[in-house]
Amino acid sequence: MTQRPFNLFNQDLLHEASYVHGEWVQAASGKTFVITDPGSGIVWANCPDNAAEDVNNAVQSSYRGFLEYRGFIARKRAQLLLEWHRLIAEAKEDLAKLLTYETGKPLAEARGEIEYSLGFAWWFAGEAERIQGTIGASSNAERRVLTIKQPIGVTVALVPWNFPIAMIMRKASAAFAAGCSMIVKPSPETPLSCLALADLATRAGFPAGTFNVLTTSLENTPRLSEALCTHPLVAKVTFTGSTRVGKIVAGLCSQGLKKCTLELGGNCPVIVFNDADIDQAIDQIMTLKWRNAGQACITANRVYVQAGVYEKFAAAFSGKTSKFKTGHGADPANNFGAVTTLVGLQKAESQVKNALENGAKLRTGSGKPLVLPSSGESSQFMEPVVLTGMTQDMQMAKEETFGPVCGLFKFETEEQVVKWANDTSLGLASYVFTKNSDRLWRLFENLQAGMIGLNTGNGSAAESPFGGIKQSGYGKESGKDVAVAEYLVEKTGTLTVM
Repeated sequence: MTQRPFNLFNQDLLHEASYVHGEWVQAASGKTFVITDPGSGIVWANCPDNAAEDVNNAVQSSYRGFLEYRGFIARKRAQLLLEWHRLIAEAKEDLAKLLTYETGKPLAEARGEIEYSLGFAWWFAGEAERIQGTIGASSNAERRVLTIKQPIGVTVALVPWNFPIAMIMRKASAAFAAGCSMIVKPSPETPLSCLALADLATRAGFPAGTFNVLTTSLENTPRLSEALCTHPLVAKVTFTGSTRVGKIVAGLCSQGLKKCTLELGGNCPVIVFNDADIDQAIDQIMTLKWRNAGQACITANRVYVQAGVYEKFAAAFSGKTSKFKTGHGADPANNFGAVTTLVGLQKAESQVKNALENGAKLRTGSGKPLVLPSSGESSQFMEPVVLTGMTQDMQMAKEETFGPVCGLFKFETEEQVVKWANDTSLGLASYVFTKNSDRLWRLFENLQAGMIGLNTGNGSAAESPFGGIKQSGYGKESGKDVAVAEYLVEKTGTLTVM
């Protein structure tokens, strides 16, 4: 039995069906799964539990959509992206409400995610007309060497639950700019916002099959994803999620030598030197760390503070953190929402317990679930936790947190902290705060991550190439040329002129 704890201005944006070739469809099995509000435990929607048997029809549809859409000139693709941008902006409040009840994040953060997401449609509308080939000189006087770039074909996006609209917009906008079609498999926690985006894409004028959506439960996700990755008509897969699953996706794609973009885990270090502007650093790290209750791949995972300012930083950062008001995201009085999954909450509890057992101290928060009148006993709330006295042998130093816990580590020298920061198999993002310009350059070069914040917290934007190194994946999303290139093939022509 479902309860709808909210109303939308446009009820037509709420769909409890998958979307294939412009039609709302159910799973072949007839089975469904439930969507639960993390802030209350209320089941408020059902979606089709698609399985591997549903994949071929969606891919065939996407291929037909691609054959039509690839013929659209770049200006037309740009116009469609701009119209999609307009419709999403118009539906901002409804989309924000869906996000809050799917993820648990506060409404203000949900609105912020949509504003951030709109940048991708706008940016890639411009990129559509910047796709260019080349004409080059040849070593043979009678020859000319030419290159052209063409859309790769049917693409698949496997997206996470933490920023479900932003992740889809970043991937789909690039694919549409290039002239590709896309099948999205949203996370089981957050299918409704994805389905609303598909609805708006059709209203914007994208052809049937250009944007298909297959929803599925956590249980069916592996089999359905495998069927998508290995289908012979799928030419490219883009995945955002854990390193463990990313390796599986890469292995499946390798069977057909398919192009693959992976944006994976990120045990991201933040380094604050004695000469940093402490107020600036704290303001940047507060936003970086605590948005979406710490559930972001590029969030501050390990905060290293130099000994000379450690206590000052710890006191000020803990003081600001303690002022958050935790509660249901739909209540505007709250600015810190629920943890989206119980597994995430349990991991946060485990990391706090491990740190305390090994000598760390709680500066704010409890590291335990916060039971509220609205949440019941199975609460997914946790007040943000700040720990001091952290060491490199603790669990938090070795694995991604992805939750409302922040550990402060003390360091002495630049050489020491660079070694600690790089002591991970992951390399998504790193952050440095210092007023020494020479040091900024050294750390930009020496930190092993795909993105480096230089006196900057979150630098993610449509115009900025996004992607990691090491076991944080490969390929780029966002940025000039590089993101669209992930959805293109390049052909070389050799012309003889007599």
